[in-house]
Amino acid sequence: MSTGSGADSAPAPTSTHESTTGGTFSSLKIRNYRLFATGAVISNTGTWMSRITQDWLVLSLTGSAAAVGITTALQFLPMLLFGLYGGVIADRLPKRRLLLISQAALGLCGIALAVLTLSGVVEVWHVYLIAFLLGMVTVVDNPARQSFVSEMVGPAQLRNAVSLNSANFQSARLIGPAVAGVLITTVGSGWAFMLNGLSFAAPLVGLLMMRTNELHASVTVKRAKGQLREGLRYVSGRPDLVWPIVLVGFVGTFGFNFPIFLTAFADEIFDGGAGMYSFFNILMAAGSLAGALLAARRRSSRLRMVVAAGTVFGLLEVVAALSPAVWLFALLLLPIGMIGMTTNISANTSVQMAADPAMRGRVMSLYMMVFAGGTPVGAPIVGWISDTYGARTGMAVGGAISMVAAVAVGFMLTRVGNLRVKVDLRPGRPHVRIVPRELAAAA
Repeated sequence: MSTGSGADSAPAPTSTHESTTGGTFSSLKIRNYRLFATGAVISNTGTWMSRITQDWLVLSLTGSAAAVGITTALQFLPMLLFGLYGGVIADRLPKRRLLLISQAALGLCGIALAVLTLSGVVEVWHVYLIAFLLGMVTVVDNPARQSFVSEMVGPAQLRNAVSLNSANFQSARLIGPAVAGVLITTVGSGWAFMLNGLSFAAPLVGLLMMRTNELHASVTVKRAKGQLREGLRYVSGRPDLVWPIVLVGFVGTFGFNFPIFLTAFADEIFDGGAGMYSFFNILMAAGSLAGALLAARRRSSRLRMVVAAGTVFGLLEVVAALSPAVWLFALLLLPIGMIGMTTNISANTSVQMAADPAMRGRVMSLYMMVFAGGTPVGAPIVGWISDTYGARTGMAVGGAISMVAAVAVGFMLTRVGNLRVKVDLRPGRPHVRIVPRELAAAA
């Protein structure tokens, strides 16, 4: 397969990538993917327990929303600094072998934080250090895990599997915060960290039990100079890759700072505690799970869906930031979770399915670097705004930037594709469509 820029053969920015799904859970008919998904839901539950506990521990140690932001930033800083190199490694080496190493390393980090906490010597710099180490492992784990999905299920089931991965993650998010809240208030934070570390045994067993002869042929790239630059040139020549990545960059940097938003609203605005923070996360997870399952049922990925979802997501965050009552804020977390997940999955699948398999590791590392790597920039900024001007202002700013970015990307896509918005108010017809300018003029 060609590993050139692909600019000449790039599909139009509004292209639709079809997928024969065969049902919401069709990917689970594949044994290797079932093993992968089973291990993932267990480790993801532990990860969510650890995330909630880590945020609350930092807030307890420092009393600062900005410190929570710094912790989040340190966890994602390696992705910003080294994310592209992780993609090069994922393209060069067998993904299953990489995942065995990275998942074991993630488990060891969880156990180390558990030992520090249970022994009573934990300090905030310990949490900062382990957050950074987790980020270093994730640099390789993320692109390897993202691109390994296609090896397990093949192109026909790729969209469905990506959506189910997100549903898997959000299902764990429903369980993890609830368990974390119970553990924090009963036996302490250390046991939540310990269970997280031990939970990584599940994906390791699943990877070892896979039938390698049933994996789809992997595409590995021989070591050569200039492979990182080659990946950047490839993406830069593809508007259908560039603009979704730009959009998720703004949304991830400013809109997805929920550890900061939810801890601040639970602690400062509504005078709740760890239980309220866990409850907020459960509501977010319920909405996100609904969004992931709806995405698994869709048969295509459209860039206009990415733009529309990003716009609505930002608007909902602004409305939630201004909510005067806790019940209204909590209620809005459901659609925020659903639309946020729709934005992420739509962008993720559009990018994965448009990328050449030989480039997929580098493309997805760039995607994750922009989406998650922007957090080291956005989290301290949003945390500082929340500390200085209040949590409502911090969340409103994050939502407003996400909304403006989505509208701007939509405008650029219509310009690049020579498109325009067509409004048709006649009954029984789509009221708003994006069509080529010549067709809109002819109508």
